[in-house]
Amino acid sequence: MRIAMIAPIAWRTPPRHYGPWELVTSLLTEALVRAGVDVTLFATCDSVTTARLDAVVPSPYCEDPSIDAKVWEYRHLAHVFEQADRFDIIHNQADFPAHAFSRLVDTPMVSTIHGFSSQRILPMYKPYEDRIHYVAISEADRSPDLRYAATIHHGIVPEDFPLDLVGSDDLLYFGRIHPDKGTREAIDVAQAVGRRLHIYGIVQDQGYFEREIAPRIDGLTILYHGAVGGEARRQALGQAYALLHLINFDEPFGLSVIEAMACGTPVIAMRRGSMPEIIEDGRNGFLVDDLDGAIAAVARIPDIDRRATSETVARRFSVERMAQDYLRLYHTILATA
Repeated sequence: MRIAMIAPIAWRTPPRHYGPWELVTSLLTEALVRAGVDVTLFATCDSVTTARLDAVVPSPYCEDPSIDAKVWEYRHLAHVFEQADRFDIIHNQADFPAHAFSRLVDTPMVSTIHGFSSQRILPMYKPYEDRIHYVAISEADRSPDLRYAATIHHGIVPEDFPLDLVGSDDLLYFGRIHPDKGTREAIDVAQAVGRRLHIYGIVQDQGYFEREIAPRIDGLTILYHGAVGGEARRQALGQAYALLHLINFDEPFGLSVIEAMACGTPVIAMRRGSMPEIIEDGRNGFLVDDLDGAIAAVARIPDIDRRATSETVARRFSVERMAQDYLRLYHTILATA
């Protein structure tokens, strides 16, 4: 089976720090290669993979200001579709622009929807649902107006996030700094319970950061560390009392949630979006409806078994499970093509 895997070009694949879509693309690509699948990864030239890398984009547009995102995105996609007949499946991880090419080739196409942001994007999805096999990343993220081929939860390499049975007394916020992600709410909860809070992530909304977050960062009880990857990421996720995921939107999935749990760190999350699909309330974290609930949940964290929390990720959210789910979909598509 020959798979063309289309990565986004905002960040390198895999990303150096932030870049969730690129991270999932890399994880799936590497797992498919380990499973013996012939994968060609279309990504930025600086990407790293055990698959065959075919790249025309010099560098990620979020890291290199000389890269015009629109120009290079379409150059990237044209490069893939001009050689579509070389592949059995084209798997798009790079949002809806690729859909515009779908009827110009005969190769079957899969498109993972990394978050159905609003009805405004439907015109680039609905007209192509007879041509493209859409994958939702959670049941909660399915649009009622769209036909899907499958729901496939993300997976990670659990061994990359070693179990920490001790943690610490400090709370953790891990994600982009944006009102949707509940940065301010995490600070509110940490201050209410008298625990130190470590904040990690890129600033996606500068105005929000300057108004709501920066004035409360004192370097003692509220600490901001920026975006991190590699060992620093693992330590941040593992050495925490609990991860606060107090979102103000319907989270499509939440990679940091399963990464934290893989380390044994319980998660306190708002009962929105995919969270009820990921968190087993009272077993690997708590689902709450408001800040009072989150504050109360902090006191219940000792009830959570960190080893059992880690085991839920190995059982339900491994990259091997994700790869096998996609392989089943690929085989189903090819059997009916």
